[in-house]
Amino acid sequence: MSPPSIITLITDFGLTDGYVGAMKGVILSIAPQADIVDISHAVPAQDLHSAGWILYTTYDTFPEGTTHCVVVDPGVGSQRRAIAVQAGVYTFVAPDNGLLSYVLAQEPLHVAVELSNPLFHRRPVSHTFHARDIFAPAAAYMAQGVPLAELGAPIEQLVTWPLPRPERCSKGHFVGHILHIDHFGNCITDFRFRAEEDALALTSLLGEGAEPLLISPRQVCIEVGTMALQGVSHTYADGPAGEPLALVGSSGHLEIAIPEGSAAEALNLRVGDSIIMCLKA
Repeated sequence: MSPPSIITLITDFGLTDGYVGAMKGVILSIAPQADIVDISHAVPAQDLHSAGWILYTTYDTFPEGTTHCVVVDPGVGSQRRAIAVQAGVYTFVAPDNGLLSYVLAQEPLHVAVELSNPLFHRRPVSHTFHARDIFAPAAAYMAQGVPLAELGAPIEQLVTWPLPRPERCSKGHFVGHILHIDHFGNCITDFRFRAEEDALALTSLLGEGAEPLLISPRQVCIEVGTMALQGVSHTYADGPAGEPLALVGSSGHLEIAIPEGSAAEALNLRVGDSIIMCLKA
């Protein structure tokens, strides 16, 4: 028996209305065997970067062959393309508006098509609900074994954003940026680390390929506004409640957090804000 076809969903639709239910209804009408997994429907409205980050931190936890359907689509009804992409061992269905930027910085792009074949659309196609009428059917038909190439014409160039990356200002002095603020108010930065025994390897963002810099967690000083955080902690519980600390979170990225509190609120931090990392000799 072949394994079940997994389709994940990420949207900004919330659960108050019937939009998510309509997508699932279309998918199950076409592919009743599909296993639909809700990753999140609480993406802030029209927040492409949050959706892209959520996809980046979850997509590779799923089995090979999973189809990820991501719909945050402020340009619905405009000239933006609807696309399906095979990258790495996964397939992605999304509007061509940059949502796949983080993933495509990690995974080799094998093929991309515009979802232009009307045979695989729900009819009639609403001008305002492509999630139901174009994206959900595409994911479902692929779960039924329809090849990507049949869904539409191949395309070469996809819309991607320039991703923030830490900048080396001088020896032992780096400027980074806050990429995402999670539900708990933890501020996740573009400093990415890999554990190396008792050290940390500071790598380029999203596997860029530069030689990693080995450092001791005790060497690190993080400057956030007028506050300096000494060292990199192992867990959120390493510091006293209400006191900021820095740690490497589950995504491998450096976070600014406050045990039992919100670092974003307490330190007045927002996505895009700069932070400074200094390495003590």
